[in-house]
Amino acid sequence: MFTHKIWNDLELSKMVDGGVPFPMLSDVGGDIGRLYGIFNEGAKVENRGRFIIDPDGVLQGYEVLTPPVGRNVNETLRQLKAFQLVRNTGGAEATPSGWKPGKTTLKPGIDLVGKVWQAWKVSEADE
Repeated sequence: MFTHKIWNDLELSKMVDGGVPFPMLSDVGGDIGRLYGIFNEGAKVENRGRFIIDPDGVLQGYEVLTPPVGRNVNETLRQLKAFQLVRNTGGAEATPSGWKPGKTTLKPGIDLVGKVWQAWKVSEADE
C-alpha cells in the first residue's frame, strides 16, 4: 500500500490530474492474487491485473499482464463506460470493438447477424 501511495503521489498525480480516480488495492500476502490466479509464486509478486466487477459482484472483464508491461488507463476507462452503457440499456445496446462514448452502438439480435459491417465501420474505433 505504501508503494501505491508513493507511486500515486510522485508519479500518477503528475500524469493524471488529481491522481487515479479509483481506489487501488494492496495484497501484501498474495491471498487475493492467488484467488484470481495472478500471483507469481516464483517472484512472490502479483502480475498486473485489472478486474472489472459490476455492482452485482459479477466479473465482467479482466486483463492480466506480466509486471514489465504497463496497462492503458484510457482503455480501462473506455471499457468501464462501455460496460455502464450496456448495463444502463439492459443489454439493448452493445459496444463494438474500440467503441467510444457518442459513437455507434449495436442492437444485438438475429437481425444483426451478418450485418455488423453495415452498422459499424472499423474507422470509428480510430476516431
